[in-house]
Amino acid sequence: MDVPAMGLRLEPEPGGGGSLRELRARWQAASLAAGWRFPSDWALPEVDTVCAAMLRNGSAEIPIASLVRARAAAGAGLGETLADLAALHAVTTPPGESGDLVSPDVDALPARLLRVAALAWADVAMDKLATTEVVDPLTGLPTASYLRTRLRELYRRPGHQVSDDHTLLVVSVDLSAVSGWPRLTAMILIAEALRVVFDGGESIAKLGPSTVAAAVPRDGRIAAKAVMLRRELHERLSVDDQLEPVGPPKIKLVRLPATHESACDLLQRLART
Repeated sequence: MDVPAMGLRLEPEPGGGGSLRELRARWQAASLAAGWRFPSDWALPEVDTVCAAMLRNGSAEIPIASLVRARAAAGAGLGETLADLAALHAVTTPPGESGDLVSPDVDALPARLLRVAALAWADVAMDKLATTEVVDPLTGLPTASYLRTRLRELYRRPGHQVSDDHTLLVVSVDLSAVSGWPRLTAMILIAEALRVVFDGGESIAKLGPSTVAAAVPRDGRIAAKAVMLRRELHERLSVDDQLEPVGPPKIKLVRLPATHESACDLLQRLART
């Protein structure tokens, strides 16, 4: 007897055109209700790949593993990632097995899905431990690992407080209203704007799916640079009609804490806000 791949199957809906959109919306609603903490970071491109695979009644194993790796790379913990998959499982469970109520339950996930997800998440977690400098292939910006390394160098300098001569400039954007290529395009354009404005050797990095940051010197030019950056961002994001749902990027200055360990914790929090 054939066993459904990963224990997840979805019967095609009559008319079909909006099925992917509808599945994605139901999944997101269930995941947020189950406790997904940062709504703007949920809609990764891999989400649509998983939905498309399920709507084709094909194996979801490979796209789900890719999604889990993307979640881990973005800073999502294993527990939160599994809860998200439980939400997908809940909305694709045929009526009659769980009734009309959608109730995500990690313990109800198929054992094979748990194993694939755990291994995919662990691959990224181990890579993060082993790699100190990585470049994000999409934006060309270094990742948070690079910025942590650069900050360590600043904190090792004797006789001064890092916060006295450096600060973090953080750019975040709400991408919850877009998916697929527009989401990728927005981050590419944001990275390009930062490289144009901060071209004097400042350390720039992508912290998360919708957040980038730069460690910049407190040399009296920060306000002017922020104004220039806002202008560059507006010019780039306003040229593509598909980016209209993207809200205006938020630019803020964040004071660096007293220790490098605290700074690393700060970067992790910023990546998911």
